[in-house]
Formats: sequence, structure tokens, C-alpha cells
Amino acid sequence: MAEEYSHHCNHDHNHHQHGRAHVHPVTSNLKVAFLLNLLFTIIEFVGGALTNSVAILADAVHDLGDTFAIGSALFLENYSQKGRSKTFSFGYKRFSPLSALINSIILLVGSIIIVYESIPRLLNPEPVASEGMMYLAILGVLMNGAAVLRLKRGGSSINQRTVMLHLMEDALGWVAVLIGSGVMLVTDWVIIDPLLSIGIALFILWNAFKNLRKVLMIFLQATPENMDIESIRRRLCSLDEVVDIHDTHLWTMDGQYHILSVHLVMEEDKRLNELADLRIRIQQQLAEYHIDHITIQFEVVGEKCALETH
Repeated sequence: MAEEYSHHCNHDHNHHQHGRAHVHPVTSNLKVAFLLNLLFTIIEFVGGALTNSVAILADAVHDLGDTFAIGSALFLENYSQKGRSKTFSFGYKRFSPLSALINSIILLVGSIIIVYESIPRLLNPEPVASEGMMYLAILGVLMNGAAVLRLKRGGSSINQRTVMLHLMEDALGWVAVLIGSGVMLVTDWVIIDPLLSIGIALFILWNAFKNLRKVLMIFLQATPENMDIESIRRRLCSLDEVVDIHDTHLWTMDGQYHILSVHLVMEEDKRLNELADLRIRIQQQLAEYHIDHITIQFEVVGEKCALETH
């Protein structure tokens, strides 16, 4: 039997669903960000090879991951609007964390390869075209900065905000490359290049691991972050008609669309029309938690829960 929580409160059989619409339009801002990132990723790979800079190549891998992330966001914005089907009764929202899982793995593998390639360069530094690196860094700051400003002017879509954060990280990374290339241009300390490469790769690895953990928690149906399940139980327990709460489950489809399932035990049986007021009050009690899909099974005192027989 699944882990069960039970609360006794002193103050019937129904399902209540509440949906909160999420608007995730495929915006022109995301399209511009995708095209800018894709174009500059190509420039980075070519420029990294021409300048013999593993730092440039490290950031190219990072930008490649961001390009996949932005492309996935664009695709899944459209795909998620298909709604429910016989195969996917909750809709296609889980395709979003699936895309994040793939992107995280790409970033992890790419970063490990970059570290592997950079370590020999630490032991035997090779000359790099620091002037070319500087020009690429300036271009990187300008293009990523332009994309960030474009997204900042747009709407408040969660996808736009996430992509904007990625591009802000990229811009800061290019500032580091710009400083490093300037130092190498003056001092000829070519070891700075593999050091920058490893630093960028470790930064990407850290963030990729954090994202991967969040995605895995979604697939493992963990309680969403910043959601207090005990607080929700207390709110439901405060209703006069409710004397006990058990079998409470709270999970998320994609990190934004949250689902609650709970059994409420009532003092006496009620007709369906008598539960209308209770359903409204449950909505009011849980409104601040922004739960999109609520399923409640009402039971009466003394009734044996069907789950207890399994």
C-alpha cells in the first residue's frame, strides 16, 4: 500500500477538478533568441577551431545545449496545446521535462568531453589566437545581450524567463573569455585558455546536475518544490464538515502544472447538491497554492477505504 497520511479533525463520494490555464504562446521573441543562439553557436565552433581555443569550444558546447533548449521550448509550446488524448490522459505536458532531461544529458556529456580535452592543455599549453578570441568574445557579449534584451521586452512566459536566464549566463561567460583573452594578449599566458575552458565546463556541469535533479524529481512524482503538503492538509482539515484526511498525494506534471489527490472523511453522508458549497470552499481554501487539477474522494465515518483492502 502507498504511504498514507491521516489527520483527524473535529469540526461522501465525489471528484473535484480545478484547472488554471497556462498560456505559453510561441512568441516571436523566442524565435529570435533561437536564431541568434543557433547562428552564434556555429560561429563559435568555427572560431574555436580557428583560434585553437578550448575555452571558445567549451562555451560553444554550452550554447549548443541552450540552442536545443530554446528549440525544444518552441516545439513543446506548440505540442503541449494538443490537450488530452487516449494515450496521454493528462495531455502532453510531460514532454517538457523530457526535453529538459535530454538537454541536461547533452550538457553533461559535452562538459565532460571539454574537461577531458582541456586537462592535457594544462600540462602542455598550446598557443592560441588571443586577438581572435577577443573579437569572438565581444561578438558573444553583443549577441547574447541583444537576445536577453529582446526576451526582457517580451511577456512573462516561464519559458521566456528560463531562456533569458540561460542567455544571461552565456553573456557573463563571454565577459570572462573577453577578460581572459585580453590578459593573454598582453602577457602571453596561454594557460589561461584551458583554465577558462575547465571553469566554464564545471559551471555548466553544476547547473546541468541541478536541472537534472529537478527533472528526475518530476518524473519520480515528488512533491513540487515550494509546495507545503502539510499546510494543504491543515487547510482542508479546517473545514467544519471534514473529520479526517488520508491518502494525500501532490505531484507535478512539468514543474508548473500541479495535481492533488486526497480522501476526505466526513461526519455524515450528503447529497451531491449539498456538496456544491463545500466544493466552492475547497477551491477558495486552496486557491493560493495554484493547484491545477484536484481530485477528492469523499467518505463517511466508518466507511472502509477501498485502498485499505490492497
